[in-house]
Amino acid sequence: MNYKRLLHGFNNWFVFFLIAAFVVTCCMMLFITVMSDTLGIVLTEENISQAAKLTFGNVILISLLFTVIDAVRRRLMVDRPTKRIVSAGEKITSGDFSVRIEPFGDNYAYESFNSIIDCFNKMAQELGSVETLRTDFIANVSHELKTPLAVIQNYGTMLQASDLPDEKRVEYAKGITDNSRRLAGLITNILNLNKLENQQIFPVSERFDLSEQLCESLLQFEEIWEKKSIDIETEIEDSVYINSDSELLSLVWNNLLSNAFKFTENGGAVSVKLTVDDDYATVKISDTGCGISSETGKHIFEKFYQGDTSHAMQGNGLGLALVKRVVDIMQGEIAVESEIGKGTVFTVRLKRGDNIGMEKAD
Repeated sequence: MNYKRLLHGFNNWFVFFLIAAFVVTCCMMLFITVMSDTLGIVLTEENISQAAKLTFGNVILISLLFTVIDAVRRRLMVDRPTKRIVSAGEKITSGDFSVRIEPFGDNYAYESFNSIIDCFNKMAQELGSVETLRTDFIANVSHELKTPLAVIQNYGTMLQASDLPDEKRVEYAKGITDNSRRLAGLITNILNLNKLENQQIFPVSERFDLSEQLCESLLQFEEIWEKKSIDIETEIEDSVYINSDSELLSLVWNNLLSNAFKFTENGGAVSVKLTVDDDYATVKISDTGCGISSETGKHIFEKFYQGDTSHAMQGNGLGLALVKRVVDIMQGEIAVESEIGKGTVFTVRLKRGDNIGMEKAD
């Protein structure tokens, strides 16, 4: 290592020596030529030899001085920030995404390094966020899978009892069926969300009747609203045509309506409203359910977030994340208004024109 440093130092010195020798020689030749022509001085071989030796010594001293100055400059201006960045990079590669590099102040000499440091810190922050999301995602998926699997396992064990009454057998079998559906729904939502986020599902623009689609989605929950005696209020304009992906949008309405019926108590009300102008179609789905707090509203579109844990067994916390992702892809807007004890209103605004130029990546 020391040998390499010595060789590197000699190389730097030798380069400076050659440069200084060339510059000084050219200057001296020009000076001597002009002086001899102007003053009529005749230079002897002895004079030239003495001047050459003096110049050679000066060149060596200048080269050494430049080499020392450059070595100090490199150590302060290059090696120090480089070592700091390399050290932080090694921590990143070892999995420590909390590392940050302090910039070198407003010194102009460090401006380029400060730009690199700023980019490095942003990269470390993003990597830390991704790692946190990945860890949380794995933990949440594991939890969501573990719960129904444990229920299925317990019911399956109890079904093996030879003296089990028929009504219990039916109850346990229904528990296995319900939790199997929950598992299937969870896996389907995970796959759909993964495909949407990785741009493996590309929207297909087609002209279709949004009014008809909303009515069809609402009718799928007829059994639920009749069972819970929920009043249905509709204000849907007829023949509202938009250019969008009808299949993806059906995910939006099904999830929003499912939540509305899930959180609305018996005897409550759910309303669906569709209005339209020249540019946008606006859908409002509201309920008279338990409502959500302002804090819950900030996280409601996050994966696996469930503000009301009392209904956790009826969902997996991915529905609204899917809704948000689909609406974003459609370049639409979604908003939520809610008040504890009074209900919730989801508002979705969609462009009526050909809005599938859609994002290729986020």
